Amino acid sequence: MLRKLYDWTLSIAAHRHARWWLAAISFAESSFFPVPPDVALMPMVLAERKRAFEYALICTIASVLGGIAGYAIGYFLFDTIGEWILSTYGYHGKFDAVQQSYNEHGAWIVFTAGLTPIPYKVFTIASGVTQLNLFIFIVASTASRGLRFFAVAGLLWWFGPPIRAFIDKYFGLLSFLFVVLLIGGFLAVGLLF
Repeated sequence: MLRKLYDWTLSIAAHRHARWWLAAISFAESSFFPVPPDVALMPMVLAERKRAFEYALICTIASVLGGIAGYAIGYFLFDTIGEWILSTYGYHGKFDAVQQSYNEHGAWIVFTAGLTPIPYKVFTIASGVTQLNLFIFIVASTASRGLRFFAVAGLLWWFGPPIRAFIDKYFGLLSFLFVVLLIGGFLAVGLLF
């Protein structure tokens, strides 16, 4: 499945709507979608290295906007949509215990979640529920998501074809590691909550 997504993303990287797909995935991942935008960013940068930093900027902006949507879900719609999302991922029961101390370290929590494979959407919703200062949330989100996406794009831009050959050669192993990191991120959130 990941191989098909990778091949599809490579095929649309030069398509006139590729940037919109990247923005949509980045936006959705920050509020409800389980697959991180790196899955789209990496093959798109590999297909068109000259646009690496443009793609990173698109990911960053769309991800922060998606994070604001997640914040709004937590702030305005927690009783309906927010609880459903947390229940879907199995985090609802432990969420109340963390809610009390969340704002004390909220900026660092958001920053850390934005950099790691930990599901960012849980923290965008939590920030809205706990009413973390919106400005602090936006700054922490912009810093962490920007750092993450520009680092990925920069490394792929710098190393280019050898990285693409490496990914093509070891795609199965890399896909497995990606899934392990993704599951590990969900488990880490489970331990936090």
